[in-house]
Amino acid sequence: MQTRRELLQSLAAAATATLALPEPRARAESHGGTIAHPAARADQIIVLWMAGGMAAPDTFDPKKYKPFEPGLAVADVISTFPSIPTAIDGVRVCDGLPEIAGVLDRATLIRSHVQPDLGSILHSRHQYHWHTGYVPPQTVACPHIGAWMARVLGPVNPIMPAFVNIGQRLEGIGENEEIKAFTTAGFFGSEYGPMNLPFPEEAAVAVRPPKGMEPGRFADRYEHFKRLVRAAPQAALASDHHRESMLRSLESAHRLLGAKEREAFDITLEPKEVLERYDTGRFGRGCLLARRLVERGVRYVEVTTEYVPFVHWDTHDRGHETVARLHGEIDRPIAALIRDLEAGGLLDRTLVVIASEFSRDMITEGQPGSTASDQANSPKDFLQLPNHYGQHRHFTGGSTVVLFGGGVKRGFVHGKTADERPCMAIENPVSVTDLHATLFTLMGVSPKTVYEIEGRPFYATEDGNGKAVEAIIA
Repeated sequence: MQTRRELLQSLAAAATATLALPEPRARAESHGGTIAHPAARADQIIVLWMAGGMAAPDTFDPKKYKPFEPGLAVADVISTFPSIPTAIDGVRVCDGLPEIAGVLDRATLIRSHVQPDLGSILHSRHQYHWHTGYVPPQTVACPHIGAWMARVLGPVNPIMPAFVNIGQRLEGIGENEEIKAFTTAGFFGSEYGPMNLPFPEEAAVAVRPPKGMEPGRFADRYEHFKRLVRAAPQAALASDHHRESMLRSLESAHRLLGAKEREAFDITLEPKEVLERYDTGRFGRGCLLARRLVERGVRYVEVTTEYVPFVHWDTHDRGHETVARLHGEIDRPIAALIRDLEAGGLLDRTLVVIASEFSRDMITEGQPGSTASDQANSPKDFLQLPNHYGQHRHFTGGSTVVLFGGGVKRGFVHGKTADERPCMAIENPVSVTDLHATLFTLMGVSPKTVYEIEGRPFYATEDGNGKAVEAIIA
């Protein structure tokens, strides 16, 4: 079993080694044949990341429900919310999500997403796996799926960054080093990495020249920095490829500072009634910013509820109370995003994904037979306190992913989990590898796409084996 400290050490070593690598080279052949990219059904993608483990039985896959009362048998409770109808006939979601329920007829629900039992359930390991397609540690720093989109497809609008990450702080928060490990372009180079905007309401500041610095002085400082980077010894700033990639990323940032497109980052330019519709908090404002960015041509946008240990979806205590609050934070802005993209004619070519690293359960840690240690302190027999009412344990046997627009079927449900505990995926399980293959296929990228790193192949999906879930593609 790998500890968090050991994981950090291995990821740091891989990242350091990666900086010394030469430029990765695309290979035209894989698995004995020529790679053929599929026709793109989507041009842009927005991932809405429910960081910390969103419990499917308390959101998009409701089961039997019993309200809290002292002495309630835990075995008798799977969902801690009653269910409500949706715009898909016969399909229900949990109470608290009425706005999303009203737009589900534009979506496919994958109710059989599964994650591997990695021996120890660390959010950092599962988040790394979901965002890169590879289980850590690896011998190189693996690119984030957004970096793959940026590298293979390039920007939609060359003025705008291809990859923007909204809502996650990378400093001063628990496990920030692990989050940094997958929020990168890895061996591709920094030009394909994310523009990080932890506070969407402050995004406009990130695309303005420093306050009090006139344009000429700022340009001089920028040119001086470029000379310093190029003149530094190779060992100081890694390989020539990574130094030049850094400079290209700076060039792109400098170009944006003087472009009209930077107005896309200023959500205060929206009408008051639009701001109010989205503004349920930082995540809601992030959804509004995401809409503005795809309207101006950002290829990949991720908006997160943010991962902080034991906060948000990491519901080790007061699970029901916390999820009720989270319902209120995500419901209105997600529905507003879908409706606005549709009204603007963008939904058909924009893939919107709601996902999390795994689900949760009141009794089972990992999945049946797992050797993962139980990290919850809630009882498994009878409930006495309201703070123990909720999904506290990490469950990897079945979760839900919601896909809107971008080439997927509308009003469709794929897969199923068992109605009784353990709520394992019992029909059409979808692995992380195959989910990634589906996202890549919809975006017009072959899951077998491969780059050569020091003579070794590295694939978009692990070993190039990802297969798109054709049943959900329209």
